[in-house]
Parts: sequence; structure tokens; C-alpha cells
Amino acid sequence: MLQSAVLADTGNTRNNASPLDGARRSWQIYFEVAELDSAAARGKAIMTTATLGRLGRFEIGRVFNSTFAVITRNIGLCVGLGLLFAGLPTLLIRLWTQPQMEAVMNGDPSAMADPNAMLRNSYLSILAGLISFVFTLLLQSSQVRATIEDLNGRRPSFGDSVQIAIRFLLPTLAIGLLVGIGSALAMIALIVPGIILWLGWSMSVPVLIQERLGVFGSMSRSRALTKGNRWSLFGLFLILVIIAMVIQWGILVVLLLFGGILAELGAAVVQAVVSMVLSVATAVSYVELRQVKEGTSVDELAKIFS
Repeated sequence: MLQSAVLADTGNTRNNASPLDGARRSWQIYFEVAELDSAAARGKAIMTTATLGRLGRFEIGRVFNSTFAVITRNIGLCVGLGLLFAGLPTLLIRLWTQPQMEAVMNGDPSAMADPNAMLRNSYLSILAGLISFVFTLLLQSSQVRATIEDLNGRRPSFGDSVQIAIRFLLPTLAIGLLVGIGSALAMIALIVPGIILWLGWSMSVPVLIQERLGVFGSMSRSRALTKGNRWSLFGLFLILVIIAMVIQWGILVVLLLFGGILAELGAAVVQAVVSMVLSVATAVSYVELRQVKEGTSVDELAKIFS
């Protein structure tokens, strides 16, 4: 097409000027076209390089920044969800089980000598663990909803986030049990395969909430999304857990010096904050994985909720 333009222009020039002028004009047009083609090629190469630089790179620093940016913009909502689904259950469970556990830890003869009391304490511990497990899943589901809404430039609401969490409670519970049992069994054999398996399934709840693929479809989709980035996810969660443990133990040591209800309240608040940060980080990681692996925009991620 460019050659045709050159030839046409050369023909016109040949009719109106000398052969030497026509040849000079033809070469001038040729070099101008070549420069335009070269510039277009450079632009295309720059665009391709930028695209490749974005896809396939899961950056822990970017996830950290986005996580705390979401929390800062929605501090009331995030803390409220954390207190509802993590702080309050933790406080009630501790108030319920603490007297029995303290009796056993302090070597109370009546508690140590009564097998029924010990069995009852075991049942209470299992039941408390299950209740905490359910509320943790509710917190994660609600934070997924709130995080994607925020990243889409919308104002997430408390009621809407809770509604989504309750609506998906049963499939979320099924995913949580399957992931927990599968990872535990793998860790019994070898620790590293168990960790890898858990990392592969770590995005199952966000996938369920966002993409509505069902229990097994969400778990399979999570493995596909995390493939190639699982050790980056491991580094992210390891850093968050270490920071959370340091803060948690530091605050609890101070609170235990006072004892009583103040210590229980402090433990509940710390648990709420830690769970909130981990849940938001998981949701942000899901968005990050979809963006770097598929180039999916946040607008596209939020269409399902519109």
C-alpha cells in the first residue's frame, strides 16, 4: 500500500517535472515512509514490552500497598467486619471456655480428677474451633466483596458485604473443609507438599464469591490462578503472619498484666485486626493475580456485582 502511494506520487511528479526532480522526490517520499514505519515498529515494541512486563509478575510490595490502602479508605467498614466476624466470636468463646481451661492449666484437683469434665472441655474446644472457623470464612467472604467494590472505585457498604457472606456461607464452608482436610492430609505425609497444596487453593473463596464457579470449580480455578506465583504468595502470607504474631504477642503480654475482662477484650480486638488484614490481603492477591495473569481490569472483575 505504501509502495503504491510512492509510485502514484512518482508518476504525478514525472508528468510535471524533470526526470531528475522526479527521482529526487521519489527517494524523499521513500525515506519519509521508512521513518514512519520505523517509528510505528518502535511504538509497537514498547507496547509489547510494557504488556509483557505487567503480565506474569506478582509483586508483594504492590499487594501490601493495595491492602493497606483499601483498609485506610474503608477503616470503619473493615474494622466493623473484623469485630463482627472475628472479635466478637473470639471474645464470647474465650469467656465461655476460659474458666474450664484455666482450671485444667492450674491443676485444679476437681477438674483433673473428673473424666467427664475433661471430656466436656474437649467438646467445648472442638465446638469453639468450629464456630471460629465459620466466622473466619464469613469475614473473608465479606472482605472480598468490600475489597473489589473499593478497587472498582465504588463505596462498599456494610450490609451488602454481610449479605454476600451469608449467601455464600454453605459453599464457602464446603471449600474451607475440603481445603483444610486436604492440606492437613498432605502435611502428614510431607510438610512442603501440604503448603503448596494449601497455596494452590488459597484463592478458592475469592473465586467462589467473584466468579460463581461452585465448590470444585473454584478450587480448580484457584490452582490455575496461583500457578507460577505460589512461592510469592507464600512469602506474602509468611510476612503478614510474622508481623501479626509479633504485634499480637506484644499487645497480649501487656494486656495480661492487667488480666480479667480487659485482657479478653484486648485479645478479641487484636484477633479482629489480624483477621481483617489477612482477609483483605487475600482479596487483593486475587485481584492482583487476575490482573497479572489475564490482564483483567478491576471494572471487569466487578461486573458480576453490577
